[in-house]
Amino acid sequence: DYFGIRSDTVLELGLTPNRIDGASYIGVARDLAAFLSQAGKVKVKLPDTGKFSVDNLDLEIPVHIENTKACKRYAGLTLTHVTVEESPDWLKERLRSIGQNPINNVVDITNFVLHEMGQPLHAFDADQVEGGAIHVKTLDPGTKFLTLDEEERKLSGDDLMICNSKEGMCIAGVFGGINSGVSSDTRNVFLESAYFDPVYIRRTARRHGLNTDASFRFERGVDPEMIIPALKRAAIMIRDIAGCRISSEIVDEYPVRVDPSTVYIKYAHVDRLIGKKINRRTIHRILASLEISVEESDEQGMKVKVPAYRVDVNREADVIEEILRIYGYNNVEFAEGIKSMISHQEKPDKEHLQQIISDYLSSNGFNEIMCNSLSRDVYYSENRNSVELFNPLSSDLNRMRTNLLYGGLETIQYNVNRKRGNLALYEFGNTYHLGEADDTDDALAPYREEEHLAIFMTGNKSEGNWLEKEVPGSFYDLKAYVENILERLGIDISGLDIQETLNDEVFSEGLLYRDGKRILLEYGKLTGSLVSGFEIPSGIYYADLYWGYLMQLTAGHEITAGEIPRFPEVKRDLSMIVDNSVEFSSIKENAFKNGKKLLKSVSLFDVYESEKLPPGKKSYAVSFTLQDLTKTLTDKEIDRIMKLIQAGLVKEIKAEIRQA
Repeated sequence: DYFGIRSDTVLELGLTPNRIDGASYIGVARDLAAFLSQAGKVKVKLPDTGKFSVDNLDLEIPVHIENTKACKRYAGLTLTHVTVEESPDWLKERLRSIGQNPINNVVDITNFVLHEMGQPLHAFDADQVEGGAIHVKTLDPGTKFLTLDEEERKLSGDDLMICNSKEGMCIAGVFGGINSGVSSDTRNVFLESAYFDPVYIRRTARRHGLNTDASFRFERGVDPEMIIPALKRAAIMIRDIAGCRISSEIVDEYPVRVDPSTVYIKYAHVDRLIGKKINRRTIHRILASLEISVEESDEQGMKVKVPAYRVDVNREADVIEEILRIYGYNNVEFAEGIKSMISHQEKPDKEHLQQIISDYLSSNGFNEIMCNSLSRDVYYSENRNSVELFNPLSSDLNRMRTNLLYGGLETIQYNVNRKRGNLALYEFGNTYHLGEADDTDDALAPYREEEHLAIFMTGNKSEGNWLEKEVPGSFYDLKAYVENILERLGIDISGLDIQETLNDEVFSEGLLYRDGKRILLEYGKLTGSLVSGFEIPSGIYYADLYWGYLMQLTAGHEITAGEIPRFPEVKRDLSMIVDNSVEFSSIKENAFKNGKKLLKSVSLFDVYESEKLPPGKKSYAVSFTLQDLTKTLTDKEIDRIMKLIQAGLVKEIKAEIRQA
């Protein structure tokens, strides 16, 4: 009691970018009232501005909007004999409760009204308005302007400025100038309330790296009808608290009207999208609670007018979503019956196949990650095919990714720094590429989007314990996962062209799979130089699967079924010495060429390299599986086939057969 300590409750709302109408107390109240009014009559009461009156006309400052595309409405008034001082305690407490630092009574009131009504305001020292008029315009590119943070900025020709007759005073909707703001010496104030085009404000804020409460609202769209009420509200508060006079009529320049959206709604579409037929009177009541007025109505549907402050509602589906949101998702019951249909799809169900592969990887200990499609410029600055953003959110998010590699490495880095070094990760995502421009009028023609699946492995495959040692992950573990994915998609690996990867900037060792001229996938161990840039241990295995093209291959496959073989298969092993340049794929291809129809599979189970072997040689141990679906193979037939295979290997591969 002695210290006057009081407890309070703070509700923090996380807004999605489309719901800027909720970025104020009035906005939140509107949404609550829309829901609560379904159970009883609830209305939103705006702050009372009935006390507003003009005391005199001692200081009139006209407004000239020279860029009507960037500034669609601008209103203002003047106040004289203002006493700029510390705000009263109640005002400071309310601002502090929402994380605002009190400055002085005039600035604090503009911030109070901003959060209360959602309309940004700006107060100028009226004595600094040289020429006695406000000009809303853009200045020449390269013009220098000193902002409130004492930083000199070079303006673009697209930066909208609030100017006097001599120079700029404020970057419109973003940040004030150091010389025109309200200070303790200010005696006369020009109070601004405006509607600026969101695109202009967003580009300016990103260009200069500024993010203010005002720009946050302006770049998403403020309510053009709240401009005058907010201006009156602030003027009344300043007059009451700072003991001043309102010394001009409200100047309201509105060259480009911001009209509410008009949308036609079909009741049939409402029923279909919601999944339930809602009483038409209930629909009209919900729309009225949302301040969406019904202009026309018939048995088929209605034409509605959406208030301008709902910038996110401009389509039929948007209005239907609003109806359902207030009606309540939980009030849409499940149907008692089960509806089903049999359909034939020539194209594969991508979502279904992606779910199958996700389940496979997750069941084998992998975790799915989702990285940002926007990436750092440093990764792609030398890549001519990368897509650069004109208005990036930040300097670290100014390129569209051309691969999923760097996002995965950043994820590994994040985990390794937190003592989680044994990782198995995968990501389904899109990559973006820029090609050569053509002669068409399609601006998007040079751009290409691809679907990929990335797999990452690092650290131990299994932890050690008293029973067994820890097992580190290896290239062959990744190879098994990759080939199992191909088999699960119905792709015959034996028909693919498999060769060593030539991408030595990424892989220190690896393989590349082709289907004709198209690359299906590439995987291997990442180079130490690439990994070291992320300050993480080496030994990272990475696979890049061209998911979009794999889906195309899957669509062209035919599935055949047959009875289980009734006759046994036979295995024979060969050990051979070959040149170091000989790859297993060459042995496999040659064996199938000579093994005719009875050779079912060829697998490599040992590679031996030693100084005991002749220089430039290595030893392969290969297993061959033979089977006849019509009978049991005899020893004579098996020997004959194996002799054909051996002869082919000796003649064409120059293999030296060691044992059979």
